Amino acid sequence: MNYANLRDRYVQDAVSTASPATLLIMLYDRLVLDLLRAEAALAEGKRDAANEQLNHAQDIVSELAATLDLDAWDGARQLMSVYTFLATSLVEANVEGDATKVAACRELVEPLQEAWQQAARQVAEAEPERSFGELGVA
Repeated sequence: MNYANLRDRYVQDAVSTASPATLLIMLYDRLVLDLLRAEAALAEGKRDAANEQLNHAQDIVSELAATLDLDAWDGARQLMSVYTFLATSLVEANVEGDATKVAACRELVEPLQEAWQQAARQVAEAEPERSFGELGVA
């Protein structure tokens, strides 16, 4: 088995065995990485590379929106509005090749990433057996 196959298998195993909280953190981490890579690609004039990263970022935002339980907590509808805004902005940034819009999206996502990481740590420390699904994540 070559390195690429081993890596793919590792990633599949990590995703398939991860808790909902871990999956959420993984999605946010990759979203930020995609946005950083897209910014860099646009700065270097590499529209094809930026397109690939932005399309993946859009897929992540779609997954975050699809798994958000709107009835689980009071802030869920506002978070869905953020996801809707991000989806639209990422499409615009991709079509226009606008690194500034990508940066604005990243600046919006990073505090959310940090907040979910902190929430996951707090839940794990306070109630190790508690499911993250109880916090509105499917």
